[in-house]
Amino acid sequence: MKKISILIIVILAALPFLYGINLAEGRMENYFYRQIYQPFQNKSLLKIQKKPKLSLDVRSAISLKINRFGRKKILYRKNINQPLPIASLSKLVTAMVGLDFFKNKLSEGVVVSKKAASQEDVPPARQVNLKGGERVTIRDLLERMLIYSVNDAASALAEATESQSRKSFVSQMNKKVKEAGLGKTHFANPTGLDPEGLSWNRKTMEDFNYSDAGDLAKLSQYIFKNYPLIFQYSLKRGRYRRSDGVSSIELPKGENLLGVKTGYTDEAGGCLILIFGNEKRHIINVILGAPSASSRIKEMQKLINWLAQPTAKAS
Repeated sequence: MKKISILIIVILAALPFLYGINLAEGRMENYFYRQIYQPFQNKSLLKIQKKPKLSLDVRSAISLKINRFGRKKILYRKNINQPLPIASLSKLVTAMVGLDFFKNKLSEGVVVSKKAASQEDVPPARQVNLKGGERVTIRDLLERMLIYSVNDAASALAEATESQSRKSFVSQMNKKVKEAGLGKTHFANPTGLDPEGLSWNRKTMEDFNYSDAGDLAKLSQYIFKNYPLIFQYSLKRGRYRRSDGVSSIELPKGENLLGVKTGYTDEAGGCLILIFGNEKRHIINVILGAPSASSRIKEMQKLINWLAQPTAKAS
């Protein structure tokens, strides 16, 4: 009985001590909770910011990223499957067919026919437009049509190729794009000029040179890999100042211009292919159907600036 009484006394004496321990433990837990967890409740961890929606004043556009391993990602798209006239972007394929035949004979001279010289001039680069009877090299024709987009040079190259190959030049153009895997591209002439007196619509499509932005991105990649000389020519300074506005385009820091081709007709509007990149990847931008020759530069700059914007930031 005496032992039980002592046990009860010990338990009663210990109760305040045990209560104090539990109270202290609770206070410690609350302290650590405030120190560790509450700051996270008062701060946002990561705010994902989407790029603002880009509205380009063009009929069609695409931006395609290709890394050094060949992986592709579309960064921007607008009506990329819509067939449209492509104006002087056609001259990229004109150059491909010409190089297939003259690749080892670029210094060969040809005489420009009156028919070739009668093609619509490209103002204000009148110094590079050709005259009937003038003798020029294949290399000179390629430079004139790729740097200045001269129509008579494209026509003269087509005539020279056709006369020696004995094959229809336009047929070779259409065959070449099929070989490159382009299923929505068609050519009616080597220059890209609109057919006289016709407006672009479904009934007149076959009289125009046409493609879509998706096909042109593929074409650019194909040329970049298999015909690097074409884009090398397109970037050359040339003997005269180019008037297409390309030199005014600003690229993000650390990026290099790798290739370019312009085009404009009344039916096609302003067209532009521009390739830029670095050692890790390159980006192919295509725009079709800008309202004017000058606006194609403005819209391309908008696309480049949009691509350079970050997609997320911590706060």
